[in-house]
Amino acid sequence: MNAAVKPGAAGAVVYGKPDERELRDRMKKELPADTFKAQTWRVIWFLPLQAIIWGGLAVILMAGLPWYANLGLALLVGHTIGCQALLAHEVLHGALGMSRRWQNFFGWLGFGPLMVPPEFWRKWHNVVHHGNTNTGDTDPDSFGTLRRYKTNPGQKKFHKLAPGSGTWYSYLFLTYSFTFHAQLVLWIQAKHRKQFKGFNRNLAIAQVFLCVALWAALAVVSGPLAVFTVLIPFMMANALGQGYILTNHFLRPQTPTNNPLDNSMSLRSNPVLDRLHFRFSHHIEHHFFPKMAHNMAPRVRKWLEENEPERYMAMPHGKALKMLYTTPRVYKSATELVDPNDESRVFDLLPLQREFSAANRD
Repeated sequence: MNAAVKPGAAGAVVYGKPDERELRDRMKKELPADTFKAQTWRVIWFLPLQAIIWGGLAVILMAGLPWYANLGLALLVGHTIGCQALLAHEVLHGALGMSRRWQNFFGWLGFGPLMVPPEFWRKWHNVVHHGNTNTGDTDPDSFGTLRRYKTNPGQKKFHKLAPGSGTWYSYLFLTYSFTFHAQLVLWIQAKHRKQFKGFNRNLAIAQVFLCVALWAALAVVSGPLAVFTVLIPFMMANALGQGYILTNHFLRPQTPTNNPLDNSMSLRSNPVLDRLHFRFSHHIEHHFFPKMAHNMAPRVRKWLEENEPERYMAMPHGKALKMLYTTPRVYKSATELVDPNDESRVFDLLPLQREFSAANRD
């Protein structure tokens, strides 16, 4: 795949420009040194998050509240589980420092409720996804290329689950798809793909069954209240995470280089929610510096907006979610999306770069 050059509003926009190392070196030199230091103190946020989760569950089970109050608490608990996973994501990248054992402890707190063991997440996300971001059919977090669907037509049925497919049930995708996709990666991709060589898949599967058993035990204890203690929190936590994850790359080109400016997208979120969600909206920034604590990411955003305004892309969060559901998910070419079930539906990604680059921000 060759780099593509397309005219932009402020000049030529280059996709696949192999300057990611140069940009990293410049940012490390020009930004304050503490930008890249581990922020261990931030682990304290697990305390209020855990208090909200367990306190909310206890009130649902013991207070005898009306259904609408339980619904509100269930949404709060699910939102908090999702927030905890976003913070655990930083922990397992090493952004908060600590030993591997402590990282795994907090990783279990964050990802255990979503049935994703910490060591599995490290291999899947830190190694395979970050190392192959939006690369052909190699990135495990991508719906891949049209070639994959022509080789295996049965996968077209799976695409109907996805946002942008137009099916009614695709609107439920966010509420379960983080956990669902994790299981697909663990049970299928980790078994057959060389990128997972050396990974202890059997141990991870056993750990997933333990997570399922804990959820099942809570459901049994809850009885009919399991709708509020298990089902709704689980769906809410999935939806929160996927509301970011699916917009980070699915509207960006596939490129021959692993340059975050070309294959990733940040979001412009509500300032209050952005803080509650540990600035997960700063995703280009995260892919440049995976071990950087997210509270430092605004510094990197400011630098990129000033130094690479035509290439830095951050879309309003609501707009990104809307586009996720109005565009297909499979790559016909490096810069075009297509619906494998209706190949007349093609969407060109390049105009989004011109519209939502920092150079065109109001």
